[in-house]
Amino acid sequence: MPHRPAQRLVAPLLVLLVTLTGLAAVGTTTAAGAARADFTPMRIGDTGWRVRELQSRLHQLDLHSEVVTSRFDRETRAGVATFQRRRGWRADGVVDERTWLKITAITTEPTTEALHNVYTPGRPLLQRGDTGLRVRHVQARLKQVRWYDGRVTGRYARSTVAAVEGFQAKRRIPVTGQVDRRTLTRLQQMTRTPTRAELFNIVASGPALDPRCTTGRAMCVDKTSRSLRWVVDGVVLKTVEVRFGSDELPTREGAFAVFRKSRDHVSSLYDTPMPFAMFFSGGQAVHYSPDFAANGYDGASHGCVNVRDRPAVAWLFDRVLIGDKVIVYRS
Repeated sequence: MPHRPAQRLVAPLLVLLVTLTGLAAVGTTTAAGAARADFTPMRIGDTGWRVRELQSRLHQLDLHSEVVTSRFDRETRAGVATFQRRRGWRADGVVDERTWLKITAITTEPTTEALHNVYTPGRPLLQRGDTGLRVRHVQARLKQVRWYDGRVTGRYARSTVAAVEGFQAKRRIPVTGQVDRRTLTRLQQMTRTPTRAELFNIVASGPALDPRCTTGRAMCVDKTSRSLRWVVDGVVLKTVEVRFGSDELPTREGAFAVFRKSRDHVSSLYDTPMPFAMFFSGGQAVHYSPDFAANGYDGASHGCVNVRDRPAVAWLFDRVLIGDKVIVYRS
C-alpha cells in the first residue's frame, strides 16, 4: 500500500513523455520539410557564392577547371550533367537538392585559397638544370603556343625558365619557372604531341611540305617539284622523283589514304605492269613504272603516280600501311 502514490505519478509522466516525443518528431519532420522547400536549384545563368563553391567542388572531381568564376556557365553545366549521368540520374545539368547533397558528401570544404583562385605551387616535375627528352617535350609544346622560340635542346636553361614563367603568368598559375603538375596539364591541354621533327629540330629539305603531311604517316606527293616524300611525324625519310597523268587523265589532287596494295599488279584496263602498286583513289596508285624509268618525263601516266626508282619504291612498298595518308598537292 505505501507504493500507490508513486504508481499514481508514473502514468501521467509516461503520458507527458510520449506527448513531448511526438511533438519533437513533428517538429523535426516540419523542419526537414522546410529545409527541402527552401533549397533553390542552381542552373545556367545563376551567379553568386554558391556557384563559386559548386565549381570548386566540381574541380575536386575533375569536372571543372581550377579557375572558379561565380558564373554558372556552360562548363559548369557540363560538369554537373556528367556527374549526374555517371549515377544514372537525369543529366539536365541543373543542381537540385539530391545532386548538391551528393556532391558535398564526396568532396571536401573548399579552402579560402581555392575559392579565390589563389594557388600554391606544386612539387616541381621539371626545373632549371634538368635535361632529357621530357624537357624537349615541354620546349616543343611551348613553341607550339609561341612562348618559346629557341632551339629544342633538352636542357632546362634560362630561356626555358622565361618561357614557362610567361605561360604561367598568362594562365594565373603561380609563376615559378618550374613545371609542376598544374602547369604541365594545362600545357598538354593546349597543345598536341610534338612530332619527331619538332623534338629534334629537323627541317625538311626541298619545297615546303603540305601541313597535312607533317603529322602521322604520309606519302607527300608534290606536283610542282615532281617529287614524292615519305614522311613520318614530320620527318622526311625518303624522297623519289615521280611523274603524273596527262591533261586528259590527270592525277587527282587532295587528301587520300592507301586502301589496297598489290606487289605484282597488272592493270586490267591497260594490260600494263604496275609493280608495287599502292592504291589511294579509285584506280590511281603510286607504283613503279618501267616506261618512266626508260623515257623519263617524255610521257605521262594514265593518272597514277609513277616512280622510276625500283629499289626505292620497293622499299616504300614494304613500309607503307593500309590507311596511311596520301597527300597530292602543289607547293
